[in-house]
Amino acid sequence: MTTSMIWILMIAVMVLSMFIQARLKNRFEKYQEVPTSFTGAEVAQRMLQAHGIHDVKIVSVEGTLTDHYNPQTKTVNLSHDVYYGRSVAAAAVAAHECGHVVQHQEGYAPLRLRSALVPVVSFANNWVSWVLLAGVVFINMFPSLLWIGIGLFALTTLFSFITLPVEINASARAVKWLDGAGIVNYETKPMAADALKWAAYTYVIAAIGSLATLLYYISIANRRN
Repeated sequence: MTTSMIWILMIAVMVLSMFIQARLKNRFEKYQEVPTSFTGAEVAQRMLQAHGIHDVKIVSVEGTLTDHYNPQTKTVNLSHDVYYGRSVAAAAVAAHECGHVVQHQEGYAPLRLRSALVPVVSFANNWVSWVLLAGVVFINMFPSLLWIGIGLFALTTLFSFITLPVEINASARAVKWLDGAGIVNYETKPMAADALKWAAYTYVIAAIGSLATLLYYISIANRRN
């Protein structure tokens, strides 16, 4: 792939990312107006109980779309609007995060692999920007330095792609459980699926963007060679 093609890909990813973020915001705002019988916290509690999980706490955290599951502290962290919200959007997000809890309990292979890579990727994230910058600046003196930076960046790119099946599977579990538990019906089930679909797209475009950036740095290194 030529450098010009890589630049076109990077620009396309940037534009698409902006579109997806705007669409995601629009979808969640729309589905926050569709009521359900339970708050996000109640949905999470019911889903965990349905899977026989009793050692995970559900807590409220600050921010918007800051929802996540922390396996170290065994907490499902829900943003204020999700924790207290009685909407399709809140139910979908809460169930998605609990989908990660179920993955953890069942030993879902992609999640195990992602968890194993966390320490390595954290190290790479701390150093990759500095190593790449130094590699570009001193490319004529220390050409191998850029390749070290590329190696570190490749780890973060790999992590992005491993994240995709983890997120998609958690969403599939969430929609299936919400439907089976009667939290959503024939009318609201597609809404929950749609909200989680656009959330998943953010991970897809992030992975593609990471790959495009990796290819860009490889092209720089190859031109030097």
